[in-house]
This record gives sequence, C-alpha cells and structure tokens, in this order.
Amino acid sequence: MELFELSKGRSPLLVSVPHAGTHIPEPLSRRMTATALKSPDADWHVDRLYNFARDLDASFIVATHSRYVVDLNRPPDGSSLYPGQDVTELCPLLQFDKSPIYLPGETPDTVETAARRETYWQPYHDSLSETLADIRATHGYALLWDAHSIRSVEPRFFDGRLPDINLGSGDGTACDDALAANLIAIAEQADGYSAILNGRFKGGHITRHYGDPAIRIHAMQLELSQITYMEEQPPYRFREDLADGIRPVLTRLLEAMLRWGRDHGAG
Repeated sequence: MELFELSKGRSPLLVSVPHAGTHIPEPLSRRMTATALKSPDADWHVDRLYNFARDLDASFIVATHSRYVVDLNRPPDGSSLYPGQDVTELCPLLQFDKSPIYLPGETPDTVETAARRETYWQPYHDSLSETLADIRATHGYALLWDAHSIRSVEPRFFDGRLPDINLGSGDGTACDDALAANLIAIAEQADGYSAILNGRFKGGHITRHYGDPAIRIHAMQLELSQITYMEEQPPYRFREDLADGIRPVLTRLLEAMLRWGRDHGAG
C-alpha cells in the first residue's frame, strides 16, 4: 500500500491529513494487541469530511498508515511538543486510554524506531515540503491547513469536554496574527459550536515546522472534536447529518484563509 495519497490543486492551499490512516502492515499487526488493531485513536473520516476542499482547488496529502506505525505529526527526534504534559511518542507505545499497543516483549526499540522514521515518516514530510515549495514558487506564498480530530472527552490529555473547534498556530509562530484572528473570529461566530485558538492544542510538528510567515508560508492546525461529525464509539460511524452542520464552518475557514492570502499576498 502507498504511504500516502497526494493530489495537487491549483490554489495556494494544501490540506494535510496525517492521522486518518488505519493501515498497519502485517509484520507489525502481529505484534499488536487486539484493541490497537481497531485503530481507536485514528482521526476517523477526516479526509471524507474535508472532501469539499477539492472544490476550492486545494492540494491534498492524506496518510494511509496508522499513527501507531509512526506519528507523522511528531518531531523526528521524538522530542515533546508539550513539555510537562502527557504526550504520545514518535512510535507510540500506548493508546490514548493508556492501554498497550504492543503485546508483551514486542515494543519497538530505538533501532526500529529510527528505521520506521526513515521508511514511513520521511517520505510524507519530503512530499509535504516539496508540495509547499512548489505552491510558493507558483503563487509567491503557501497556505497549509493541518486537519485533525479527536474524541471530545479524552481525560489523558485534557479535562472535561474539548471545545469543538481547536485552532492552533504554534502560539503565533506558524501563521500571521491577523490571519489567525480572522479564523478564530469565524469559528467563534459559528452557531452551535465552541472554539478556541492556541488552547490545549497549539499545533503539532507539521504546523510548527512548516509554518513560517517570514517566508510567506502560513500554517494552521485544526483539532476538531469528533462529536461534531461522527460517532465516537466503535465502529466509529460517519454521521452525514452531523457533518452537514460542521462542513459549512470548515468551508468558511478555508475560504477565509484563501481570501486573506489573495488580499495580502500572504504577508
């Protein structure tokens, strides 16, 4: 199976979906627990939710493999994005509920982790980097939207229920402040949804690494509460009736990003 699917549009926007994949190669799946093989921590259906972005002529890169194989939104050295807080590793060892991913004695060592980084992590990031470079060469700037989702209640990572729309710009390092302010204003005005900017989720490695306003690359992560578009318990069914509510909000956010880029020459 290919590691990711890439389709190129003609607009300056690239939508990255690093965690929707559920494929686990057979040699690895034999070493994992039965619960891990059900991919409970996938960003279920995010690529389907964002299918409207193709109408905006956005480029798309969607990972096919599970985050349990390697986490594409973690730094390659495995350093923590949130020092002092509980986080998952480059090659995660525990599911979000802290149950084991691997059977006893089957956890990857440092050599295997390095090999997975080279095999699975690096190609996605090479393609992401090349696509952004091509977009910037064509338009003079590039816009990156890193699309994620998570269960609305996940006690390991946050207290209570998560806001519905969690925007992250790396505390302002990955995206122009005016663009970020525009996006959070749209999210806060969305009827029936709660929103926050740079709350518990400030953007992962993709947002923080590639977003650089100084070179006219503006990146924003959205960690969307899964309760807005799907059933959060197995079998994780997509709910078109719920998606019909949140998609117009997502559309307004991406359209605003594109409009801001055109109006400002992306900074």
